[in-house]
Amino acid sequence: MLSKSGMLGIGLAAALLAACSSDKEPRLMKLRSTTAGPDEFSIVPSKPLEMPPDLSALPEPAPGGANLTDPTPIADAVSALGGKPAYLSATAIPAGDGGLVNYAARFGVDQNIRDTLAAADLEHRRENDGRLLEKLFNRSVYFKAYRDMALDQEAELERWRKLGVRTPAAPPSGHAQDASR
Repeated sequence: MLSKSGMLGIGLAAALLAACSSDKEPRLMKLRSTTAGPDEFSIVPSKPLEMPPDLSALPEPAPGGANLTDPTPIADAVSALGGKPAYLSATAIPAGDGGLVNYAARFGVDQNIRDTLAAADLEHRRENDGRLLEKLFNRSVYFKAYRDMALDQEAELERWRKLGVRTPAAPPSGHAQDASR
């Protein structure tokens, strides 16, 4: 029979082992299904089969190639919202966006920005991976880890208003709401 201190030591060792993670990257958001059933968001129905008016419009059969009945949920959503799905596969910058892109790139463009940001974010997540009990009880530390980077919406809205910039999409300020009653 184990003494209380022996049982406490075994419990502590088990807790420490449970807190160790084998993941290469820390997971700040613990987004996992807790049910044993299928993930309903991973099921995308295929489009109905139709006979095209011209058989030459069919894509050339190729392993892993596109099929007319393949689901295209992003393109379908863009179309449903009034956008142009053809822009999703465009490789060049549309003519109407050239000025915006040139202005955004006026100080230079880092071709490896995605890799640079991914490495910086990974380092930040490793430094803010949570404490022992947070890991043990599967608590999300995402919002705590990124708290210093969060934008204070109210303060930013007031800053723009003090500069005289119109903010028509934002709700009226508290003073304007009081005056309208």
